Amino acid sequence: METDPGNVLIVPGGKVTMFMAILMFGEPGTEILYPDPGFPIYRSMIEFTGARPVPVPVREENDFAFSATETLSLINDKTRLLILNSPANPTGGVTPRSEIEALVHGLDSHPDVAVMSDEIYSQMTYDGMEHVSLLQFESLRDRLILLDGWSKTYAMTGWRMGFALWPDCLIDKARKLAVNAWSCVNAPAQFAGLAALTGPQTEVEQMVNEFDSRRRTIVEGLNALPGMSCRTPLGAFYAFPNIKDTGWHAKALASALLEETGVATIGGPDFGILGEGYIRLSYANSTKNIKKALERINNFLTD
Repeated sequence: METDPGNVLIVPGGKVTMFMAILMFGEPGTEILYPDPGFPIYRSMIEFTGARPVPVPVREENDFAFSATETLSLINDKTRLLILNSPANPTGGVTPRSEIEALVHGLDSHPDVAVMSDEIYSQMTYDGMEHVSLLQFESLRDRLILLDGWSKTYAMTGWRMGFALWPDCLIDKARKLAVNAWSCVNAPAQFAGLAALTGPQTEVEQMVNEFDSRRRTIVEGLNALPGMSCRTPLGAFYAFPNIKDTGWHAKALASALLEETGVATIGGPDFGILGEGYIRLSYANSTKNIKKALERINNFLTD
């Protein structure tokens, strides 16, 4: 879909776009919907503005995809912004086209609700799963803010380069908010970012294929651990296993694994009020190290 280049902002990392969108719509007396479990800064930034954060449940039994029906049921006359993230952090969930189309259709009844679609993992899907960008839907174009960047697709985390697409009615406000948030990216980084976007994408394909292999390794290993079960993530590079049968609370287990085994995980509650009973593991590491970590977790749980 063609986009007016004037409606693209290059910002210092994708988080800046998120901050600007939430600041634009958040104020006391309003509500902002956000995915839970989800990227933790969604909720903290909503609370900073004085708006009420309303979690959109992302459920294991739904393969960590959001439900259009459940999401739409949470919208009321106080709702100003809906935040979506697919493929998702921390769960690796990917919402299928059928649910996204149902959501878009339902949003026709809520024309005053803006949408921020965090699509930073858009190139990382597996098992033939399709990433469905919200840009495909004309009915949302006058209220859609799309977030993406270089950090995940091109492994350029720390380069502080992200981009956002804004609708005509919001672009001027976005520019004013961004005036103090421009990134003075050095020339080599700018040329590297341009080369990444416009050059051959074979390296991206190879990276995603390697992540796919590691994904299979970590899921198989997690499902073999006592008290754990893990849905196969369909996107990003995270696994979000259910640890309820271990007898541990999530954050306590994450702390114990770090301190006693040297394996770094994150407790589910750090990603939202619905995260208890889960921990997040990243498979952005070598297969050798993933297997070593799984062995250490197994020894810890069986001692």
